[in-house]
Amino acid sequence: MHFLFHLLRKYPFSVFCIALIWILSFVPFFPETPLDNVEFIDKWVHIIMYGGTFTVLWIEYIRKHQSPDYEKLFFWAWLMPVAMSGIIELLQEYCTGGTRSGEWLDLAANSTGITLAAVIGLLIYALARR
Repeated sequence: MHFLFHLLRKYPFSVFCIALIWILSFVPFFPETPLDNVEFIDKWVHIIMYGGTFTVLWIEYIRKHQSPDYEKLFFWAWLMPVAMSGIIELLQEYCTGGTRSGEWLDLAANSTGITLAAVIGLLIYALARR
């Protein structure tokens, strides 16, 4: 429990964004919008949602640490988000009673967003060091 309070205190925006991803991933339906006609809009939303969330994590990490621990960053800011995305997709497929569906392309889009966030985070760190 202490670990969770530590995360919430140190990375409040990241925790909020991650909680929002979990909530939005299990909402049974979304209203129709004019953007529904855009090809692959769902995949773009996944890339932006995960890319934005984990860019926030990188920024909060860089602000709190003078020198990054790349092993921790690989684990907490890349590998764990990809695993979380996979778990969410599996839960959507097998535990929502058909109201949501898990897709491999969603996992790929999420992983793309997470990887872009890592690249952006590394660029921000490089610029901050100057």
